[in-house]
Amino acid sequence: MSQDNASLLIELGTEELPPKALDELAAAFATGVRDGLGKRGVAADVAGAKTYCSPRRLAVLVPGVAAQQPAQKSEVLGPYLNIGLDANGAPTPALSGFAAKNGVAVDQLQRISDAKGERFVARSEKPGQATSALIPEIVAEALKALPIPKPMRWGDHDYAFVRPAHWLVILHGNAIVDGEILGLKSGRISRGHRFHHPQPVHVADADSWLDSLRAAKVLADPAERRARVRDEVARAAKQTGAVPRLSDALCDEIANLTEWPVAIACAFERDFLAVPQEALVTTMETNQKFVPCFDRDAADAGAKLTEHFIGVANIDSKDPAEIRKGYERVIRPRFADAKFFWDEDLKAKLAANQEALKNVTYQQALGSVWDKSVRVAELARVIGNRVGVDAGLATHAAALSKCDLMTRMVGEFPELQGVMGRYYATANGENAEVAQALDEFYRPRYAGDAIAQGKVGQVLAVAERIDTLAGIFAVGLKPSGNKDPFALRRAALGLARTLIEAPLALDLPAQLAEALAALPEAALVAGLPKAKDGKPPVLDAGARRDELARELYDFVLDRLRGYYADRGISGDAFEAVRALAPADLSDFDRRLRAVVEFARLPQAQALAAANKRIGNILRQAGETGTGAIDESLLEAGAERELAAALGAAQTDAAPLIAARDYVGLLTRLASLRDAVDRYFTDVMVMADDARLRANRLALLASLRRLFLRVADISLLPAG
Repeated sequence: MSQDNASLLIELGTEELPPKALDELAAAFATGVRDGLGKRGVAADVAGAKTYCSPRRLAVLVPGVAAQQPAQKSEVLGPYLNIGLDANGAPTPALSGFAAKNGVAVDQLQRISDAKGERFVARSEKPGQATSALIPEIVAEALKALPIPKPMRWGDHDYAFVRPAHWLVILHGNAIVDGEILGLKSGRISRGHRFHHPQPVHVADADSWLDSLRAAKVLADPAERRARVRDEVARAAKQTGAVPRLSDALCDEIANLTEWPVAIACAFERDFLAVPQEALVTTMETNQKFVPCFDRDAADAGAKLTEHFIGVANIDSKDPAEIRKGYERVIRPRFADAKFFWDEDLKAKLAANQEALKNVTYQQALGSVWDKSVRVAELARVIGNRVGVDAGLATHAAALSKCDLMTRMVGEFPELQGVMGRYYATANGENAEVAQALDEFYRPRYAGDAIAQGKVGQVLAVAERIDTLAGIFAVGLKPSGNKDPFALRRAALGLARTLIEAPLALDLPAQLAEALAALPEAALVAGLPKAKDGKPPVLDAGARRDELARELYDFVLDRLRGYYADRGISGDAFEAVRALAPADLSDFDRRLRAVVEFARLPQAQALAAANKRIGNILRQAGETGTGAIDESLLEAGAERELAAALGAAQTDAAPLIAARDYVGLLTRLASLRDAVDRYFTDVMVMADDARLRANRLALLASLRRLFLRVADISLLPAG
């Protein structure tokens, strides 16, 4: 096989790698190898490179890798002429030293010019190295750059890696590339499945490696392994008559735990189905990596968990019944614990846990979780009244919202917060809307999750997030860079989404101010910087709350920029509405969608340019133009035409503004384009006559104010 433009295979064999980090490690390793080849100028089909991994290996296959590095050209900049040559044109010591350092004679130096003048440059060209000589260094660099937070050492070696390394295969075509990495000398011997093929695997060449491992019961292609996991689960599920729920995340984790996945259909005692199914599913998926089975597609409302589940083994056993017994045996005590927690928690009312919340600190300056619940309950009452939702139910739901944190079940499974609150509230005979709200107010829990569907849940979701944002900002723990320990960015986006998608008409700045007013002054002091003399900072509570309210409102709007960008709405349109800072985010959304519709009209660019021009004229004139228009000063022609068209538009606009029909309003204003164009063509705004000038400025200001009833369209792209 010719080694010119042959495939390059690099495989590092290890002990079992962490499954949740495996994909990231493999991708980073492949990127490092590709970048290493590119940095050294080695020709290769990097676009066709394949990333491979399994629990015991990281690998990359790069097709078309050249056997030789091209000639390496270098260019080193030297001194400028006034430094390199003396008054007689002879080389100075600086120039002679530069030439010697670069291994060339002074008369071999060339000259180039830049902004500062002419200078010397040393150019050289060296033959490229054999690719095989460069690969060990490339591999070492790629491994060193892997995202490994806590590398481990083994034996008495000085080197470290995420797990102990046991073998190394580096092949360029059919030739071994000599090298030593992590104490391992490269070769062509790989390893197959730990049990099915414990003997060494001889790899003839880079392109046959994948098939060689497959024959040794190792699926090194993660995509192939994931497909097999799904096929195996579907095969096993047919034996149960139930429908498996295999999420992408669980499939990925199972695939990263197995090299030759084989599914086993299992079952548990039906008595355990008396426990809320979310608890059983959580322990199956999170703790055991088992696939739960339902009576129908789990995405359907009302799908019930069955006693069947599927385990995925890393072995094709001759006696699968023994594996089944093991899986069923290991899940039984976990389910028994869940049933015990459920039964014990039901012995007391959910509300009985309120007192215990007083002993749980939420944040030092903000008090206990009980204190937070009281603040949220008051906010929920106020918000409920303002948006037309039963304030009594909202307040009661807020009072119960943190009670499930003190239950045994949530203590064991923290991810079931809210879910268990709903179950316990239902079991206690609480109002159905309240029970639903205890679960839903956590939504959206993650990117792409829906908001709360019930109105009480929506109010509670808003109240909870407003209190969280106000409190954490007040104590000075707002996000910084990539650090966001209280997930405030997610809370702000969840708040905005709930207000917009519900929709809930709420004055957000005013509500933020009320939340800040409910905070203890100790929280406001905690967020102030310490004085240089060590004395406690002086608090102006009113000014501090006003500052925080503005900061919080801007913080929420910043999250909306990305939210709308994901929906294909331009930043220009977003900023056009943001310039008006609408207090009601549901109204913000209406305005923005109207601007998007307006931007599609043929008149949009011209009117955007006209609004920009009007703004500049008013600003340069140093006048607001807020005075009344004196019709007697209007000149015949374009000026009177614009005034008449504007008057008619103002009349038509009134009912549209009252109905918040911003699309209709901007569509109506688009008809002003011709009159505006003629006005700027025929009329001199900055007339010498002060009365005419002021009247014309008033006319333009009136026109601009009408557009500003929706957005500042001068921020849109102008034609």
